[in-house]
Amino acid sequence: MSVEDLRQSKTMTNLLDGLENGEDVGHYGRLTLAMVGRYFVSDEDLAELLAKDPDCTGQEARALVGQVAEKGYNPPRRERLIEWQAEQDFKFVDANNPDAGNLYSELQFPDEVFEDIEEYREEKAN
Repeated sequence: MSVEDLRQSKTMTNLLDGLENGEDVGHYGRLTLAMVGRYFVSDEDLAELLAKDPDCTGQEARALVGQVAEKGYNPPRRERLIEWQAEQDFKFVDANNPDAGNLYSELQFPDEVFEDIEEYREEKAN
C-alpha cells in the first residue's frame, strides 16, 4: 500500500496536503494520520510525513508512530474526528457533510482492523 492509497480518503488528502504545504495540522491531525497511515506506509515513511508539520520534530513523529503501534489504535470513527478537530485550528473533515470522514468506507483496511473492532465490541458487551 502507499500514500496514494491513503489519498482515496478526502480526510487523509486534507491532512497530507496540509503537511505538503508546511502547515501545522495539529495534534489530532497528526494522531489521525498516524492511526490510519500505519496500515498504508512503513513506520519510517509515516514519521517522515508527520515531521513535515512545523510543530512536530522527527523525534516526536517517530515517538507518535511508535505509541500508536504499541497501543494498537484502530482508525477513529467520523464522530471522533469531528470532536478532535473542534479542539484545534486545522480542519480536516467537513463536519457539515454526513459522508465526509467515514474512513472505513473511504479506505481499504486489512481484515485485522475489523477483527480488532469486533473483539473490542464483544468484550465491551460482556
